[in-house]
Amino acid sequence: MKVNSIAQELNSLAYHGRGIIIGKSVDGSKAITAYFIMGRSVNSRNRVFVAEGDAMRTKAFDESKMVDPHLIIYYPVRVLGNKTIVTNGDQTDTIYNLMDKQMTFEQALRTREFEDDKPNFTPRISGIIHREGGEMNFAMSILKSAEGDDSSCERFTYAYTNPKAGRAKFIHTYNGDGNPLPSFEGEPKTLELPDADIDALTDLIWNNLNEDNKVSLFVRYIDLATGETETRIVNKNI
Repeated sequence: MKVNSIAQELNSLAYHGRGIIIGKSVDGSKAITAYFIMGRSVNSRNRVFVAEGDAMRTKAFDESKMVDPHLIIYYPVRVLGNKTIVTNGDQTDTIYNLMDKQMTFEQALRTREFEDDKPNFTPRISGIIHREGGEMNFAMSILKSAEGDDSSCERFTYAYTNPKAGRAKFIHTYNGDGNPLPSFEGEPKTLELPDADIDALTDLIWNNLNEDNKVSLFVRYIDLATGETETRIVNKNI
């Protein structure tokens, strides 16, 4: 299994699109998650992340430039009890609402498909962290079109029980730039997590995202014993 550093992986592409990182700290005491957005269009770049209680939402930086909000404005992060949900679209609410009705993460996502942004058909990527008894498990999902055919949806879920300390999984929407944009392929990538506090990790991720395309970053540390959280948000538009 190939394990890359965060810097190596983020510098491998100029355009990852949207990305989710989930893992366990080096000392095993914390769940770590990060979510970032990148953008090529004025509409995609015209966004900021805003904390809202234990959730986080996107917001237009300049309301007068917002063209079509339906794939741009959403809650990337919501918390349901001891579960933290992180996604790249309004499927966050789908997962939250259906899991609150006793459906599973995978069952909730079976009600959704990739985004309707022809010709890219951007994949919907999702992650969920479950914390219990000082331990964690997590899952990641990607819903994408079959080779750009919008009549066919491919669904993949990856579950991780008792994940290794000092490691994280990384899934993102695109395999680089292009027209149409090529969708992510394969399993989530394995990253090495540094032994670092939340500010150092936030700086590491932000500073290694492509300068022209990065828009916003969210990072959260969750104490596995107490459930206490630390959160950082960075916006290019400030």
